[in-house]
Amino acid sequence: MGPDHQLKWIVLGMVFAQLVACHLVRELPWKWVLFWAYAFGGCVNHSLTLAIHDISHNVAFGNRQAKWNRWFAVLANLPIGMPYSASFKKYHIDHHRYLGGDTLDVDIPTDFEGWFFCTPFRKFLWLVLQPLFYTLRPLYVNPKPISRMEVCNAAVQFSADFALYYTWGLKPIVYLLSGSVFCLGFHPISGHFIAEHYMFSRGYETYSYYGPLNFLTFNVGYHTEHHDFPSIPGSKLPMVTQMASEFYDRLPQHQSWTHVLWDFIFEEELGPYSRIKRKCLLVNKS
Repeated sequence: MGPDHQLKWIVLGMVFAQLVACHLVRELPWKWVLFWAYAFGGCVNHSLTLAIHDISHNVAFGNRQAKWNRWFAVLANLPIGMPYSASFKKYHIDHHRYLGGDTLDVDIPTDFEGWFFCTPFRKFLWLVLQPLFYTLRPLYVNPKPISRMEVCNAAVQFSADFALYYTWGLKPIVYLLSGSVFCLGFHPISGHFIAEHYMFSRGYETYSYYGPLNFLTFNVGYHTEHHDFPSIPGSKLPMVTQMASEFYDRLPQHQSWTHVLWDFIFEEELGPYSRIKRKCLLVNKS
């Protein structure tokens, strides 16, 4: 456990790469702006959301520098195009504390999602619209007061968006936003959303993936290990697997996130309902 001293430099490099990409796409035809948004920019932005996931556990600067982690997450948020980091932090802690908790873990699809998105085409549509559901679901399932950090996150983000639009026009903004929507929706990297907690093997609610896409996603595929030890940076999770192989090797695991998406769409028994959901008793200690 402890901070990952390389994380901040990797994130800064990714933010700079997206700034360079914005400069390059400003004069491209629209079709190529959208192509590069899906093929490159969206992949970087999805990776940045997972960097923000790591930062939400204070692994960029350590637990003693919580504010530095919050503000660095705001910086990592800039290429995504919409304010995200502060709200993610607020809800993600509940995901760890109350995994599968009814009305507490907003990662759990609503009853409507489970009922309606039940055919292959509808499940495909649900995957495409995942950014929308991840945005709106918390407001319906577990609304919380807007924090000062969320206001700051929005102010910095929209100021950066305006500065980018004023300097280079509309195409860089569309490149960033469409890339985020594309690659947080139906995209091979987005297979991790389904792979992590959807019940592919009865009785198991968290799964790991040890394939090459971990290189792009800060080892988010090591998800069982992450839930066991959320304070360990993603870069060090493979060490956990090696040190405790007798515990992890025998657990169900995924070999391919693309295959996960295929099975999710076409296997009749899989869908948004394929989650373990529990009632959590909250005790007021006051």
